[in-house]
Amino acid sequence: ECNNDINSMIDIAKSVDLVLLMVDASFGFEMEIFEFLNICQVHGMPKIMGILNHLDMIKNAKTLKMQKKVLKHRFWTEVYDGAKLFYLSGLIHGEYLKNEIRNLGRFISVMKFRPLTWRGAHSYLLADRMEDITNTEQIRLNPKCDREVVLYGYVRGVPLKKENMVHIAGLGDMHIEELSALPDPCPLPSREKKRNLLEKERLLYAPMSGVGGIVYDKDAVYIELQGSHSHKSASKNAEQQQIVESFIGKKETFDVTIDNQEFRLFSDGDVIKSSEFVDKTRKVAASDDEEEADDDEDVDQLASEEDSGLEDNEDSDNEATDAKGARLGWIPDEDEDDDDDQSGSGSDDDDDEDDLIVNKRSGYLSSDDENTAAGGNTMAWKDGLAERARREYLERQATTKSLMKIVYGVFSKAHQRAKAKAAEEAAEGGSEEEDEEDEGLLGGIFKSLAQKQAELQKKKSVQDVDECCFFEEYGDGVRDWTTDENKELIKNCFVTGKWKASEDAEELLQLDDMSDGDSEVYGDFEDLETGEKHQAAKSAKGTPAKDGKEKEGETPKEGNEESSALGKRKMTRMEEKNMTRAELMAKKMKLKAKFDSEYDNPEKDDQHIEGDHQYYEKLKADALRQSELNKKEFSKLDEDVRLNIEGHRAGLYVRMSFRKVAAEFVTHFDANYPILIGGLNMAEENVGFVSCKVKKHRWYKKTLKTGDPLIVSLGWRRFQTIPIYAKVEDDFKHRYLKYTPNHVTCSMSFWGPITPQNTGFMAIQSVAYDQKEVRKLGFRVAATGAVSETDKSVEIMKKLKLIGTPSKIYQKTAFIQGMFNSTLEVAKFEGAKIRTVSGIRGQIKKACPPEGSYRATFEDRIQLSDIVFCRTWFKVKVPTFYAPVTNLLLPPEQKSQWIGMKTLGQLKREKDLHFEAKEDSSYKPIVREKLAFRPLVIPKSLQKALPYKDKPKLGPTNPKKSIESERVAVIQSPHEQKVAKMMKMIRTNFKSKQVKQQRLGRERTKQYKKQKLNEDFRKLQRQKELKKKVFKAISKMDAQNEDKLKSGRK
Repeated sequence: ECNNDINSMIDIAKSVDLVLLMVDASFGFEMEIFEFLNICQVHGMPKIMGILNHLDMIKNAKTLKMQKKVLKHRFWTEVYDGAKLFYLSGLIHGEYLKNEIRNLGRFISVMKFRPLTWRGAHSYLLADRMEDITNTEQIRLNPKCDREVVLYGYVRGVPLKKENMVHIAGLGDMHIEELSALPDPCPLPSREKKRNLLEKERLLYAPMSGVGGIVYDKDAVYIELQGSHSHKSASKNAEQQQIVESFIGKKETFDVTIDNQEFRLFSDGDVIKSSEFVDKTRKVAASDDEEEADDDEDVDQLASEEDSGLEDNEDSDNEATDAKGARLGWIPDEDEDDDDDQSGSGSDDDDDEDDLIVNKRSGYLSSDDENTAAGGNTMAWKDGLAERARREYLERQATTKSLMKIVYGVFSKAHQRAKAKAAEEAAEGGSEEEDEEDEGLLGGIFKSLAQKQAELQKKKSVQDVDECCFFEEYGDGVRDWTTDENKELIKNCFVTGKWKASEDAEELLQLDDMSDGDSEVYGDFEDLETGEKHQAAKSAKGTPAKDGKEKEGETPKEGNEESSALGKRKMTRMEEKNMTRAELMAKKMKLKAKFDSEYDNPEKDDQHIEGDHQYYEKLKADALRQSELNKKEFSKLDEDVRLNIEGHRAGLYVRMSFRKVAAEFVTHFDANYPILIGGLNMAEENVGFVSCKVKKHRWYKKTLKTGDPLIVSLGWRRFQTIPIYAKVEDDFKHRYLKYTPNHVTCSMSFWGPITPQNTGFMAIQSVAYDQKEVRKLGFRVAATGAVSETDKSVEIMKKLKLIGTPSKIYQKTAFIQGMFNSTLEVAKFEGAKIRTVSGIRGQIKKACPPEGSYRATFEDRIQLSDIVFCRTWFKVKVPTFYAPVTNLLLPPEQKSQWIGMKTLGQLKREKDLHFEAKEDSSYKPIVREKLAFRPLVIPKSLQKALPYKDKPKLGPTNPKKSIESERVAVIQSPHEQKVAKMMKMIRTNFKSKQVKQQRLGRERTKQYKKQKLNEDFRKLQRQKELKKKVFKAISKMDAQNEDKLKSGRK
């Protein structure tokens, strides 16, 4: 179940195969549904089934039918025409109807899922369980320490291997510490078709819900009983509880605490520390040892030489411990020595010698030591100790699984026999070695150095025998090539041996004689002219009899059976060498018959493909054939070997262990948020520049700006980056854009993980769920697109327009200033093209004083008022910013409020900053001066030549003044103006009333005419009905009169 957090929606859309989209029919489609559908379209569209509920809230049947129709067509518009929309009529006792749920389950069970490109190339799983297996002591000492976490789930996609790095969405990239397969916690039911499942056959798969009380681990099964013992309230003793808590709270051991204790004998005296007293005691003991070092030098030398391997190292540790006890005036108990000896960490003689040496150093012997020294090896537990140790070692070697043996098997029987023989000799020589060791003792205490060296050499040779498992060092394992049997094996490897049938000249000549035409003659045929049928001579199995001889010692039946068996599979090189001429001919005839049948009857061939889908169908068939072959080969291997080679395939329930996981992932774990674990291919572990084709979503209200941080969902990852938008020009140059264009795709480059081309992605500006912001934006998906190119570098060019003004002008040469700041800058742009606003082109020549000025030539004379432009391009750097969205590390109430880098606009609004606009950037009203043109003067000679219509019509030079021009203008007084204004208002009001009355009169007249027409129509109807009645009565009276007349006549 997915919540409205957009992080969860993205992770779910990447991993699910089927989406059940719950829609409230009484409300309609929510904005989150459209967002989720857009996310699915980008990351690979899974199967989507809509489910309408709350239908019982709509009481009117007609309204319900109309609502269903509207929602269905809108759903089809977003998904595809014909998408399945299921209806749940309502709830009864808090549950949906059982029949509707059963029908929904049947629809789900027959659903077919389409293969998706990204999931078909990556392994992934949705974790259904999380455990923290970190040492509790480390957590107690440092609650913020990195944790060791175990995640469980079903593998999907391609097989998952331990070597591959994985990405946990919301956490980051991780290395798999341990990966193992577990039994399926929810296996499929029996394959028998049943209409209903019994109660005990119903399995419940509810991840992270705690239902069922059974937890599976790789080596154990934990069952939560929930019995009466779990509800007992233990009576806590306050004093005992305090003591235990004080012990738990300590961060140091008791030895360290005692060493750090302080004591002051006098109030004004120095502080005496326990560690100082121990150090002084150790120094005194060390000085005594130095005095006795000369006497015991030989003994120490022998004791040090006897130490070898793990056993001797542990013996030396025991010796050091005993020596320390001897200096302090005590001797270790015999029971402790017995325990150490029984653990198998040292030999019996070495232990006795160590005890004797230590006792000699300490200056006195215990009674047990004296008995041991006097009587030799008289203790019963030391009898046969070496033999028991060897026997246990051999048992461990036999029972322990060796990966080398499992994968490669045993190399040779001779090696096995040698190992068994060495083990027997070692077992038989156990008692003899003990006697030899006893004999080698000097005075029953020390061993001679030469004897010890010989024993060490012997042990080393035995160890070498066990280790050299790759080499043959035994005589019986070498093959004797002088015998006839072994010579026969390699006889055909030489020129004098038997040749392959395809290389033997005699065989090739015979095969050439048997051409296709001859083979048709030798086979069955019918003479069409005479109708006579001819049959070829058959061999025992039905192949044409040839002149070639069968292989000696083999019947024809056996040869055909063998050739048919070889025909079913591809023959090896040795089998091709050993084939006879008859077998080769049989193979050739079989291939020819197959070709003829396919060529003559193409419609009978099921695999014959025609049309545009031929390549795709062949590709699919090859992939299916390869898949079946892989399954067949892997099915023969052991399960452990198969998992190591192939990986954990889809459908297996696995246990994944991770180290160095942030403590917040465990402490703030929320089971409502999905944990998506996606496998990464080798190239996807790197970070670089990614170029994409992107288009701003048409429903997103804002325009995306270059340099504003954007949260991108690409592959398995969700991360924040800073994109740079560009437009690809005709010369394939990426031109810098400040904003994204509307309804058109553009190029977007950012620093992020390397991802394969054509991988879809979506972008959002914020994942924080702010109600005000969501209501303001409406739709959160800002842009969608696909990866077009990945590289370690990207080149985006920005257009730069340099502006200058001319200072001096000489014909077509001008001196320009204000464009550059130094002579060096001018030197870099020598020969560059420049242009004026009026379109006159030019070129930069040389620098001239003052600094930043230069001489330029133009194709025409320019004006001082002209502005000179120089168009240049410079490279824009893409910011190397990449921040994964780590929402799983936040507390549950803040998981939907992850905030990364803020945009410049957000920072301005938060801090209430207002930048003053540049004066040049503001739009100013254009004020144009009116030009006074001189009057047009036409010469008198030209006026005479012009026709009359074109001659200037000039008035008299001194025109007479008219009466109108001499009249004085009448200016009203303020009172007169008010009176005139009032009269004008009255006239206007009167006119409006007249217009209104006329309109109303026309409407009354129209209505009257309509009413009169209706009355006339009704009057006419009444007259017609009255006439009908009158004529009906008259006709009745006439009929009666006629009847009377007829009756009177009678």
